[in-house]
Amino acid sequence: MNQSNVSPGPDVLGAVSPLLGTDEEVVAFFAGVADLDATNPADHELEDGIRLASGARLEQFARAGSGDAYCFVGEGGEERPVVYVSLDGEAGPIALGLPELVRLCLVAPWWREAPGRTAEELRAVADDYRQDLPDLDQRRDRAARALGLDPAGLPSEDTVLARLVELARGPVAAACLVLGYEGDPLAPLFDTAPAHP
Repeated sequence: MNQSNVSPGPDVLGAVSPLLGTDEEVVAFFAGVADLDATNPADHELEDGIRLASGARLEQFARAGSGDAYCFVGEGGEERPVVYVSLDGEAGPIALGLPELVRLCLVAPWWREAPGRTAEELRAVADDYRQDLPDLDQRRDRAARALGLDPAGLPSEDTVLARLVELARGPVAAACLVLGYEGDPLAPLFDTAPAHP
């Protein structure tokens, strides 16, 4: 699969999970800015009835303040696909591996506001987010360095958002289809129809 510029690198693979829950700079950014709280993984438990259509394992490892879930798909470690399950009845893949999710959250911590939006609306969301957090870049850079990443080497907002759309439309989405309590598929996080000129 093409992972474009957001592919996991050896600099963080296998070492991210502990830092997301323990490093002060990392927790401050991810829990406080990106709304990804991994501080007590044992406390994160997916609601009963939520499962993958494939029957593969769906393991919650973090949550958003709203109660939405960040979940690994299948067996393995940090290299597994990551699915976001919203309490609003939406779900979908957002990264192939925890390192890719980390880069998404560092670059576009407001990504949850992006579903179904046009390019202009996405830019407005990003601008509003930066207006509310004028020190966003400094906070991001401190968290990136704590994770062993060079902030200058992070992908662009356009790249990570294009990756979300790619995952929503590709074979990963079919493999990561999440079913709700009644067995019906949850709505996709992002518009899965190809863009029209």
